[in-house]
Amino acid sequence: MARSRRTILAGILVAIACAVGAAAQSPSNVPLVPQPPGSVVQNRLVYLNGEATNVQWRVIASKNRVGAGNGRQFYQWFLSIYSLRRGVYRLRYQSPANGGPLSRVTQANGAQMWFPVQELRVVGAAELMQTGVQQIVVQSHEMAADCGSATVTAFAGGPGGSVVPAVSVSNPCELAATIASDRKSVVLRGPYYAADAAMCCPTKPSASAVLRYRNGQWIESPNYFKLYVGRLPPA
Repeated sequence: MARSRRTILAGILVAIACAVGAAAQSPSNVPLVPQPPGSVVQNRLVYLNGEATNVQWRVIASKNRVGAGNGRQFYQWFLSIYSLRRGVYRLRYQSPANGGPLSRVTQANGAQMWFPVQELRVVGAAELMQTGVQQIVVQSHEMAADCGSATVTAFAGGPGGSVVPAVSVSNPCELAATIASDRKSVVLRGPYYAADAAMCCPTKPSASAVLRYRNGQWIESPNYFKLYVGRLPPA
């Protein structure tokens, strides 16, 4: 009988733990102040200062329709990063208002076209720099002419509750990111262009590299894509 009670109690505790974990991963009902612009596409939980601090952060990808022309919709994308303070998620960083990786979309000389054409995706959270402390990885693409350019950025918690770019990687045309299975590195994929290669003709159409943080340094192996440590690519 005692063993049966212990089994039931253990089952209840497991169920509670699963419910708490699921709630932590689901979009929160806690207010976002101010609300992210446009319609929310992604809402991700991340611990930029470590789970032990109990300070939750929310990373929001949203977009706002700016116009339409020639059968195409044009959007301004936004990246908004909030920290939980006194029962409210308060905005700590927003792109393009606070800088990259996104630019401001503007209309092209009165035509029914808006540039740059943008895309944004929150890739996920990973403990890239130290155990127990996460960074949030996002990928973006902007195009005004030709194939445009793509950027992968890892944002980290900074001094005084700020948000800073820990590292970013850029590449012409395309660059996609996934969190590696070890949850401590990022796999980068895209075309590789040597210094003398034209945009039409990548040196290696499908290249893959791994971005890691080791011994206080960011390392990309092989070194196919342009690396910017502690900052975003120049506008």
